[in-house]
Amino acid sequence: MGLERLTHWCYRRRWAVLVTWIVALVAMSVIGQAAKGAYDKSFSGQNTESQRAYDLLKERFPTQSGDTFDVVIHAPGGVRTPAVQQQTAQLLQQLQATRHVTSARSPFAPDVTAARQVSQDGTIAYATVQLDVRTDKVTKSEASHWIDQAKAASRDGVQFELGGWPVEQGVQNNGGGATELVGILAAIVILLIAFGSLLAMGLPILTALSGIGIGLAIVELLAHVMKVPEFAPQVASMIGIGVGIDYALFIVTRYRQALAAGRDPQASVLEAATTAGRAVLFAGTTVVISLLGMFLMRFSFLNGLALGASAAVAMVMLASITLLPAVLGFAGTNIDKFSIPFLHRKEDDHRTTLAWRWSREVQRYPWPTALVSLAVLVVLALPLFSIHLGSADAGNDLPSTTTRKAYDLLAKGFGPGHNGPLVLAADLSKPGSVKVLGPLEQQLRTVPGIAAVAPPQVNPQGNAAIVSVIPTTSPQDVKTEKLVHHLRDDVIPGVVKGTGATVDVGGTTAVVIDMSATIGARLPWFIGAVIALSFLLLMCVFRSVVVALKAAVMNVLSIGAAYGLVVAVFQWGWAKSLFGIEKGPIEAWVPMMLFAILFGLSMDYEVFLISRIREEWLRTGDNAQSVVDGLAMTARVITAAAAIMIAVFLSFVLGDLRVLKMVGFGLAAAVFIDATIVRMVLVPATMELLGNANWWLPRWLDRLLPRVAVEAAPEPPHDELEPREPATVG
Repeated sequence: MGLERLTHWCYRRRWAVLVTWIVALVAMSVIGQAAKGAYDKSFSGQNTESQRAYDLLKERFPTQSGDTFDVVIHAPGGVRTPAVQQQTAQLLQQLQATRHVTSARSPFAPDVTAARQVSQDGTIAYATVQLDVRTDKVTKSEASHWIDQAKAASRDGVQFELGGWPVEQGVQNNGGGATELVGILAAIVILLIAFGSLLAMGLPILTALSGIGIGLAIVELLAHVMKVPEFAPQVASMIGIGVGIDYALFIVTRYRQALAAGRDPQASVLEAATTAGRAVLFAGTTVVISLLGMFLMRFSFLNGLALGASAAVAMVMLASITLLPAVLGFAGTNIDKFSIPFLHRKEDDHRTTLAWRWSREVQRYPWPTALVSLAVLVVLALPLFSIHLGSADAGNDLPSTTTRKAYDLLAKGFGPGHNGPLVLAADLSKPGSVKVLGPLEQQLRTVPGIAAVAPPQVNPQGNAAIVSVIPTTSPQDVKTEKLVHHLRDDVIPGVVKGTGATVDVGGTTAVVIDMSATIGARLPWFIGAVIALSFLLLMCVFRSVVVALKAAVMNVLSIGAAYGLVVAVFQWGWAKSLFGIEKGPIEAWVPMMLFAILFGLSMDYEVFLISRIREEWLRTGDNAQSVVDGLAMTARVITAAAAIMIAVFLSFVLGDLRVLKMVGFGLAAAVFIDATIVRMVLVPATMELLGNANWWLPRWLDRLLPRVAVEAAPEPPHDELEPREPATVG
């Protein structure tokens, strides 16, 4: 009754609601633009070995505790000529005069270490620029300024390219709003096809944009009080626009159906709110709960991402149950006004639709359709078993970027490991522990997989040292990960034993490895918690153990299939040219993020479909007919909703940021699989096979579970919740 009263209030006071939303949207947008939160670019902060190494360097090597980037010099005629050395010296001098740069070591300095910074053929060299901060403190404008300086210095046959994590900030482009615009335009086209009316099309767009506008302002404010990753606004937009349009689409569709049934506008709004509106409220809450489940991972940057995306979903959900009823009050019976010829469709009898006939065919052959659809999902999920969690490096950047050019030149001149050196931080506080440095350096030089070891650098106090190690493989290579674990588990413990010294393996490459290992270890707990909570919620809603269990299993299958496609495209490189990417590891946090979003979105379709099926079952008691009617009545709107989400998510593949491409593709693939193979084939087939057992719930559990209704139909008596015997014909 609470939602019904709220809807009635919003409908009767629609001017007040509309003005309130306009004022809130303008005010929050202004506040958000003024706030401009400082987004975080680091993925550290855990109690890991790489974090301990960084903390030691920050305390005892303050000028070397920050990250570094490389200035790569390429001259086909040789880099040792006086002209090239003079150009290099001028560029390094300019860089050293900029903020955060503490030193810029020339490759032409007269010492042994510098000599290693020139390739054997003498055409490639690199200088190391040391910062006093980590990458997350480097702004895009600072990185862009360094890139501009290198471009200006490139002349007379000398090429300067910059590489390293700090420089990445100046080359990455997430789309800057263009991707969202493409997604919205695609949604407009799909809504026009679904409704055939400009007014009916505009309502979901208006609702979603109003909610997401306030949601993005909340993300900006969150960035002032906690760590929020820099791509959080794009992820929040992606999810908020997709679910916001879909939520409004379901409510508007139910409103049009009520009008077609002869009800007046007020009664139609109330019916839409007490049916589709309740389903929206439940589905949106499930998405928010799934996203907030990322707090279980205990990563600060994931907490900010979870809260930002949850805020976007919560606001579009609030707009759907408050702003939309008010706007429908203004539309009244003119909802189909400004209809487009050949596109306008009325809410006709669902038993004349293709979906109804399709459902009947599925019910005629339930075993073959169920087995074939299940086999397809399993095959699509197979690549998941070879997933490699990590983080893309500059080798995955576009070939035109300076970071990619620097990466390729370093790999050509010195080997791929130069793109991700390991930093060993030694704590020498205890007396005599400094003696470990000689044996440590000697032992490291004998380890397979290590290309070079720099001489140890001891701080002025003599209580700490740095040893730089260059692997033979690239930062994202599995062999580099194995090398880090080998150093930590086998090599270093044997050398430092009994010396009183402590040596931790750090550096950007080690940070990524530690983050991947931590997330991989906690991911099963997160997945288990989300599944268990969703199972309980669905049992409360549908009063059925079988429906809740089936939904959880099918959601896991569809998400697993989406994971498999992500691995095939982004890790194996299938169709990589189509998506403008280079193959590489799967970002460590992406599977967890995808699961949180997709499990919630899958529940959307489950709730909208099963709630309509249950309405029919409560009315007729005929399981087979209820499944056919429920699917037929929701098929068109679920198809349109899925098409909108797919269009919005795929629009983010157009950006340059690989991680957003990965998230957008994974979400689009999962929604497509869920709305086609699962909802249109597997669900009706399995519900036909299970019969009335679909609605089985033990009496003791029925009394124990709280009642959560997402449909307006009354609950049946307890005896009707038991499986019914099939009727005898003749």
